[in-house]
Amino acid sequence: MKQKKIHRGTQRDTEVHREKKYNIMNINEITEKIIGCAIEVHRELGPGLLESAYEECLIYELRKAGLNAERQVPVPIVYKEIKLEYGYRIDILVEKLVIIELKTVEAFTPVHEAQILTYLKFGKIKTGLLINFDVTLLKNGIKRYKL
Repeated sequence: MKQKKIHRGTQRDTEVHREKKYNIMNINEITEKIIGCAIEVHRELGPGLLESAYEECLIYELRKAGLNAERQVPVPIVYKEIKLEYGYRIDILVEKLVIIELKTVEAFTPVHEAQILTYLKFGKIKTGLLINFDVTLLKNGIKRYKL
């Protein structure tokens, strides 16, 4: 009986496909946990506090949930071959896969969307959550972005 030969390219393509599928599932699990943690913080604190208070409490909840979360991660601007360090910072970076940008505003504006999209681009991250804690019901203050 003849054995089939498996081409390395085909096997590698299958591995890449599996990795992409795992990453998609992983991102969804991560964002689900993030949203759960944000809801917990909002349930405890309610609206009306400073962004920094929500950031501190959300970091606590994310780490308690077993996620690797970093605060105030620098984002350099890259223009052609120069790197500009201008003090832009991601509020929270989770598992090096999801950017969280926190707000305490009456409503999101196009500037908020532009900000998170810029951070996704320059941070080379594909998924971001814009979370506004200054709402009555937190689910109305969450927007997900993908590049």
